Formats: sequence, structure tokens, C-alpha cells
Amino acid sequence: MSVVEKNWAGGVHLAAFLLAIGTHWFAGAGGMLAAFVVWILKREDSPLIRSHATEAFNFNLSMWIYSCVGLFFLVFTLGIGVVLTLPLAALVCVIWVWCTLRAAMAGFDGREYRYPLTIRILR
Repeated sequence: MSVVEKNWAGGVHLAAFLLAIGTHWFAGAGGMLAAFVVWILKREDSPLIRSHATEAFNFNLSMWIYSCVGLFFLVFTLGIGVVLTLPLAALVCVIWVWCTLRAAMAGFDGREYRYPLTIRILR
């Protein structure tokens, strides 16, 4: 396994995270885009890159879905749900950052990584 493969595998997680944060997109939509672009461009080049791009896409999609559900709950309860929604949102943010950093480190080391709490749509 080459250094280039490892850099792509780790970089896809960081790119997804930075695009989601940098574009101020709602909880992972930018991350999905970054991971999907890497998946489209590099899926045939390396099984490691494909695996990491797939995991990054699925995880950011999952975080986006969880955030949409939380927002729906907040709106549906006319703001009363903020007591539950804000602590859960903070927890989701911590999980998102922690898991992304662990996945990037695994990618740079050339190891596989499976995100927890992930809905696996892209395979």
C-alpha cells in the first residue's frame, strides 16, 4: 500500500469535515459532497480509498439525517424540545469530531475504520 493511497484514505475524512464546517452547511451536507467526489474519482484506484470514502460519505449522511430529525423535533414541539435537542446536538458534534479524527488517523496509517452510529447506504 502506497503513501499516496494512505494520504487519500485519511484525507477524505478531513476534507469531508473541513468542507462541512467551512461551508456552514447543515451538519454534514458538505461532508457528504466531499466524500462522494473522492468516492467517484478514486473508487477504482484502491480498495482502501474506496472503503474510507464510503465510510466518510455514510457517516456524514448519517449525521445530517440525525440533525434533520433533531431540527424537526425542535420545530414540531414549538421550541419546547430544546431541553432535549441542545444536549443531543452537542453530543452529536463531539461524536462527529472524535470519530472523524479517529477515521483520518486510521486512513493515514493504512488501516480500515468503521464509524459507529452510521447508516450504511453507499457500499
